[in-house]
Amino acid sequence: MVVVFLQSFINLHNYSSGILKRIIKVSINSKINTTFIDNLFSKMTLSLRSLFCIFLIPIFFGCLQKHDSSKNLANNRHGKTIKESLISKINGVSFVASKDSILQKNIAPLKKVHVDYAAIMPFGFIKSLEHPEIIYNQERQWFGETKQGAKQYVSMLHKNDIKVMMKPQIWVWHGEFTGLLKMASESDWLELENSYRNFIIDFAKVAEEENVEIFCIGTELEKFIMHRPEYWRNLISEVKNVYNGKLTYAANWDEYKRVPFWDALDYIGVDAYFPVSERKSPTVEESRSGWQHWKEELKRVSERENKKIIFTEYGYRSVDFAGREPWESNYKLTSINFEAQSNTLQGLYEEVWNEQWFAGGFLWKWFIAHERVGGETDNQFTPQNKPAEVIVAKYYLKH
Repeated sequence: MVVVFLQSFINLHNYSSGILKRIIKVSINSKINTTFIDNLFSKMTLSLRSLFCIFLIPIFFGCLQKHDSSKNLANNRHGKTIKESLISKINGVSFVASKDSILQKNIAPLKKVHVDYAAIMPFGFIKSLEHPEIIYNQERQWFGETKQGAKQYVSMLHKNDIKVMMKPQIWVWHGEFTGLLKMASESDWLELENSYRNFIIDFAKVAEEENVEIFCIGTELEKFIMHRPEYWRNLISEVKNVYNGKLTYAANWDEYKRVPFWDALDYIGVDAYFPVSERKSPTVEESRSGWQHWKEELKRVSERENKKIIFTEYGYRSVDFAGREPWESNYKLTSINFEAQSNTLQGLYEEVWNEQWFAGGFLWKWFIAHERVGGETDNQFTPQNKPAEVIVAKYYLKH
């Protein structure tokens, strides 16, 4: 545009000069005052130069502004791309309920390993896999399992900039697997549904009052869901009437593909105890290799449901063959193997944590009394005061 303007100006200048020269020639022949002609020529030249400046300068700066705007737009787009690629994951722990309230000293170990989320787990108790009544929020329960305790825990965590997932869970006497919970009659099913509804809605109201970020509507209840699918959709609607945060359900690792109501929730929740190695002490590379099949499956389900996946629980014990049956909590296992725990955790972080379909996870598990748990004689899931704690801190800091 500037080139076109300059060419037009030059043509105009040449044309004007030609006219003036003819005027001068005529004036000489006609003996007209040449001083007047000289003044006229000077004024016209000056006017043309002024006109040139008036029109050219805005065009010049307009081009510069357009260039800067394009540059800024490109930078903004680049910045947005970087920001999207650096969206942080949920770096969480499953914060075990205690008989005590949380003190500030109980939060410090969480901050040390760069935790930004904690799962609070109030408990309800049921006598057997066929019993329909859930008992909860009782005085004889530990403080952290009650409504009052849950509120205190959430308050302290929020004060320390740690977000919360509230995850009410059922404990069946003698530790039987909740996925097998199944009633023998229609009347028992209806009683269980009513009891479970009260349990979940009560804590959903607590979650709303305390501005809890995520609420989990259940944990590993496959038979209950299989036999009463419509109940669960109705329950989700009722929860949404009293709670406005994000919702998920914690499906077992071999259950999550069959859950029929992911479309009604915000996240696919998976208790990620996938077997990854048959070795006594798997290396990091072996652990990573063991995730390849499971990653493909998780990605397919995420894409099918158009939802991101949260590991509502994940972790490994510090025992031999930690990656073979990671869900195994049998206290009869006596081996201690810190290398197996560290390597399986590192393999998980390196293979899963950067995936686009993955929203983060909650490490199983973390106790309040940090100084009194874990350590060199412990072979349970907690990484506290073990080499695995360093691994957790390293990867939570990165994400």
